[in-house]
Amino acid sequence: MIVSSLAILVVNWQDRRNPNAGGAEEHLHQVFGRLAARGHRVTLLCSGWRGARPEVEIDGIRVLRTGGRYTFNIAAPLCHARHLADERFDVVVDDLNKVPMLATRWVDARARLLLVHHLFGATAFHEANPVLASATWLFERIIPAVYRGIDCVAVSESTRDDLVHRGIDADSIAVIRNGVDLDGLGPARERFPDPTVVFLGRLKRYKRVDLVLQAVARLRDRGMNVRMVVAGKGDARYALERTAGGLGIQDRVRFAGFVPDDEKRELLSRSWVHALTSPKEGWGIASIEASACGTATVASNSPGLRETVRDGETGVLVPHGDVDALAAALARVLEPSTRERMGIAAREMARQYTWEGVATAFEDLLGRLAAKARTRR
Repeated sequence: MIVSSLAILVVNWQDRRNPNAGGAEEHLHQVFGRLAARGHRVTLLCSGWRGARPEVEIDGIRVLRTGGRYTFNIAAPLCHARHLADERFDVVVDDLNKVPMLATRWVDARARLLLVHHLFGATAFHEANPVLASATWLFERIIPAVYRGIDCVAVSESTRDDLVHRGIDADSIAVIRNGVDLDGLGPARERFPDPTVVFLGRLKRYKRVDLVLQAVARLRDRGMNVRMVVAGKGDARYALERTAGGLGIQDRVRFAGFVPDDEKRELLSRSWVHALTSPKEGWGIASIEASACGTATVASNSPGLRETVRDGETGVLVPHGDVDALAAALARVLEPSTRERMGIAAREMARQYTWEGVATAFEDLLGRLAAKARTRR
């Protein structure tokens, strides 16, 4: 489909340079940066942080920052009224990340789209304090009412099912899965000399990295010389370090902190197995990145993750929270012939998920929505 140039406003909590940026911001810039490169005019309205410039250009996207992490939902409509109300947008994309921004209500665009990565639900209570968790849970409860009749994109079938369960019309939801940067990822020449498990992502309590630490301790008790690398930053790091110490595996676990892209590729490609044990994910992009590096994933059999790991083929799915099953699955994949067989299959699977393909799917959908809106008017 040939799409004429569109004026697109994206409203998201953060941009990719925000110190707290994660997968949602990576998705945003991978997709809409490509649309900007194709000639579309893309503006991002997001929150700022101490010392952040109020307006910058990133990946060809005009970025306006206002408010902070906990005030953005109040500051965003005011900033839009001051700086963007006179601009005519073909489409507004409400990129839902934690708390609904309701941008489809206060932006006067020809067409409206809700983009949903995943919904926390009760999982919020495993991460935030009771006040913030309750606020997140309550805000998610209003989604069916405030977004009824608006077209949606879900990044996985699991997220689509969650939206339908909450009352969003199934016919209004398109599933456009996330992509992976295949050019920046790929197999390494050799694995680490010792059996190595890697976790890569934000260190948050709800990610349940502690389960992997417990499984590594079980393997140690069985006489296996297993190492682990925990790559990423987050407020759960110190608790995880204490857990490793309490299990007596602090000499086997390296906390690498934030790693740049080249080190990320090395860790994912040289490790023997990748582990991801969240109770719920929108998609599980880290498992696809590991797959692109030829590394199988052992993951919880939970929403999102069961779509990115083909059980028994590109990795192993285990019941969430079952440490014995997790340890057994890690031991299975660490076995050389299984590791190599699954790694080859994982690399082939990852070839399906390119950011160019994701951007094209979004471009086609936004073009259709804008064209439909013009026809109605």
